[in-house]
Amino acid sequence: MLYYLCATCVFPVVKHASSYRHKEHTEVNIFVAMEIKELMQRFSKPGLVAAISVRPGGMEPAIVLDQVRAIEKKGLEGDRSKGGNRQVTFIQKEHIAAVASFLGKSSLVFTVTRRNILVEGINLISLKGKQFQIGEAILEYSGECHPCSRMEEALGEGGYNAMRGHGGITAKIIKSGLITAGDAVVVISIP
Repeated sequence: MLYYLCATCVFPVVKHASSYRHKEHTEVNIFVAMEIKELMQRFSKPGLVAAISVRPGGMEPAIVLDQVRAIEKKGLEGDRSKGGNRQVTFIQKEHIAAVASFLGKSSLVFTVTRRNILVEGINLISLKGKQFQIGEAILEYSGECHPCSRMEEALGEGGYNAMRGHGGITAKIIKSGLITAGDAVVVISIP
């Protein structure tokens, strides 16, 4: 299915008979036809790694690092992950603010969410079905990172529900490499 975008305001345009009209314009002479697959490949800018943490054990506190080695098919060095589809977990900085707001707090430290990498400036769900590079490592989206019951304990009453829809994503490591705070998050391909 093609989506037509008004070149003036970049809103969807509806085709009427032989012309293209937009509710804000009488006639749209210039338009861009794009398939939804093309639209899903467009990013305004790369994301950015804001912070990194590893969780050495299930009940141990997360440790914040400046950099970490991602190990192909395993996880992050020093993290308890041992492979599978949940090798690395990500959460958006923008969602941390939303969760804090839902809980009536002014802020939250990202490590209480028990996610490995805090990113900003990119919608993590838009990485679905894609491979992306951070530093030397190449990763692949493997699923959403839904909250567990530990969020109620970590965040307080209502923590589980505050995290729903804001838990981030999981990824597999396709190529080992060093990841450093400040690295760009760049989409490189669709597998």
